[in-house]
Order: sequence, then C-alpha cells, then structure tokens
Amino acid sequence: MAVHELWLVRHGESVANLAATAAEAAGLDVVTVDLRDADVPLSEAGEEQAAALGEWIAALPESERPASAWASSYLRARQTVEIALEPLGGSIPVVVDERLRDRELGVLDLLTSHGAEARYPDEMVRRRWLGKFYYRPPGGESWADLALRVRSLLVDLERQSTAERVLVVAHDAVVMNFIYVCTGIGEAELLEFARTHTVANASVTRLSRAADSGLWQLDAFSLADHLAAAGAPVTLHEGNPDVRPH
Repeated sequence: MAVHELWLVRHGESVANLAATAAEAAGLDVVTVDLRDADVPLSEAGEEQAAALGEWIAALPESERPASAWASSYLRARQTVEIALEPLGGSIPVVVDERLRDRELGVLDLLTSHGAEARYPDEMVRRRWLGKFYYRPPGGESWADLALRVRSLLVDLERQSTAERVLVVAHDAVVMNFIYVCTGIGEAELLEFARTHTVANASVTRLSRAADSGLWQLDAFSLADHLAAAGAPVTLHEGNPDVRPH
C-alpha cells in the first residue's frame, strides 16, 4: 500500500518563537534563548495548540485519520506529536527522524534580521545575490540542502510505511520544501509562495496523489480552524524568513 496523503504539521508555538518575535520587535541583534535549537520546548500556547490538534484528529472517524506519523527529532516537534496523539492511546505509531529537523542557520543562528545585517554585512550581500533558495550561511544549510533531506526521507517513508495517510510533524521551512519537492514547482514559484504564505503553528497542510507514484497536489495550506474551534491561539511567528529560530 502506497502513501496517498500527507498531513504536514508545523510544531506548536515554541519559547524561541516568542523570544525571536520579541527581539525583532525591539530591534535587538540577538535572540536570547539559553538552549540549543534541538532542545527548545513548546510554550504554554504551543501545548494548547498541540492539544487542540489532537482533539480534532481524535474526533475524526478512524478511516479519516492518519495511520502513522513521522516527526522531527527536535523537542518542540516531538512534544507536539506526543500531545496531539495522546488521546488516541498510542494507536498511531511515530517515527522520529532527524532529516525532518529545522534548517540549520550556522553563523546566523539566534541573530535577528538586524543582527545579521550588523554583524555579517558581506554575508547578507551574498545572500541577496544568490537568493534565498541557494544561499547557505557558513556552517548552515540552504533551502536546496533542506530539499535533499526531504527527498531522502520520502524514499524511506514510501519503503517503510504501510499507511495511505501519514502525519508529518516538523517545521515551517520543512513544510515549504515538502510542497516544493512533492508538487514539482520551480524555485521562483516556491519563493513567491513562501513570500506570500506563512505556516501557522500546529496548522495542517495537506498533499495528495491519486496514483502510487508521480507528483502530488496541494489540497490545503496551513489549516488552523481546529485551533480556533478549541479556543487555542493561532500564531504565525514568521519573523525574518532566513534568520530566526523556528
């Protein structure tokens, strides 16, 4: 049985999301987070969002729920999937895979957009020249690097999963690159889409395909009705699209 539907979920709001948004608003150079990126937990609102996601999934008929889940190895994604699937009592197996981790920013990690311009002006010139898709910060990754991770993971997901519908809990840049890889759009289309669309925390983006192979179609992007229905906040935390923790 091949995978015919992907539900892509961005983790719930994290404490770093809050810190980054506050630092950007204050015009600071550095985001104050005393944790490595892999260990950043959900905020209280993020936990509410994950619980709301879980209530919505649990209320669906069993035939309409995902039958398996894959999650980023970063704490905020693991917490999101654990909280969301708790009402189902472990009936949905979860695979944790580091290829779903957030994009690594290298020397730009924990810098605001202002801080990146102030501390690495030459890098910002290089970024503008190369463009968002191919620019790789020193010690970090480009979006093209992230796309390679997504392609690799999809191969293993196809081999290992017996579910037709799979839940993937990761990060906003990962969601965007799933759309790029699966639908076959080009660099310009992806960047325009990313410029005009933001992945909300704990939102659901759906991709589907009719056949066992070939391109996917984007059925829904960043659905968050389940959050509003449960009284959970809807948060975006878009910040600077290249220089922020997610």
